[in-house]
Amino acid sequence: MADKFIKIQALYGLLELEPYILLGCLIVIAWIFYKFFLKEVSEERHKSIRNHFRVLLRHFVILSFLFVIFIFMQTSEAQLGRFVRFTPYIAILAFIWGNVVFVKTSRLIVLQYLFLGSMKHGVPLLLVNIFSLMLSIVLLFWGLSHIFTLELGPLLATSAAASVILGLALQDTLGNLFAGISLQVDRNFEIGDWLEITSGIQKATGQVKEMTWRSVTLVGFSDEIITFPNRFMANAQISNFSPGDHPILRRQIFRLAYGANIELAKQLLEQTVAGIGEIRGIPTPWAYVSDSNENWVEVKILYFIDNYGSQFSIGDKVYVRGIAALRASGIELARQVIQLSDTTVSHGST
Repeated sequence: MADKFIKIQALYGLLELEPYILLGCLIVIAWIFYKFFLKEVSEERHKSIRNHFRVLLRHFVILSFLFVIFIFMQTSEAQLGRFVRFTPYIAILAFIWGNVVFVKTSRLIVLQYLFLGSMKHGVPLLLVNIFSLMLSIVLLFWGLSHIFTLELGPLLATSAAASVILGLALQDTLGNLFAGISLQVDRNFEIGDWLEITSGIQKATGQVKEMTWRSVTLVGFSDEIITFPNRFMANAQISNFSPGDHPILRRQIFRLAYGANIELAKQLLEQTVAGIGEIRGIPTPWAYVSDSNENWVEVKILYFIDNYGSQFSIGDKVYVRGIAALRASGIELARQVIQLSDTTVSHGST
């Protein structure tokens, strides 16, 4: 009965030893790629990749088991008797499982390749999932046309009409999908970057946590979860504060009492800020007089940091240590002075 639905000779031709060995070699190549090119990924990424390999190994063991059973049944048809009719079905299971192993291995290789560009924070799975989906669809249609007695012409014509209807119903979803692909291709930001998102009066700041087919998820300064649809992100103004080769400039203001030793104050602030570990030594911190009036002289200290998310804790250290250094040298901060004038008018008697 299987002859009516399955092209048995074509199926058996695919289940030979050479494709099985090539699939095993592809897994070995993926492992070699991991061992030699991804040594510097974070421990979390190591755990993720190893878990992928464990899952892949389990599927390959199942494939090997089905392959051995198929070879045994094919070479022992005379001894199996009526059980020989199950051979095509075992072959189909082996063929399907082989496709699963091939897709998972290819997916793992693509995932590892993307890891090369982001070893610290990891990579979004959007492109990997799209690649896996497209490869699965190609293998599905290829299998239907070569293994099963199905005509794909009418099926494709019907699916084209259904695709138009489905596309109209899923405009927002598809819009987010293609916007997400565009964001991934442009690579203006990646997981772990600190972003400031501005669109009209809306503004949000956070660190990129995840990028999916539908949205981008940020974690704010107070650990709040902020989710933006991909279409919104594609049309918003995005400021990235995590470029690798460009430190982030920050500044703090100290108001000193009028008449204080300004040169000494600038030297103290520069030396104190340079001693904070989170602040870059190059470019060096720089203090200068930015404003003055009859009550105070305003000194501004500029410094550079690498982690945008730590700017508030670093700023706190700059203030605390800067004030302590100034006071230890006898330089006091300015105090607000409010002068009141007597506006009482004396009227003489008439």
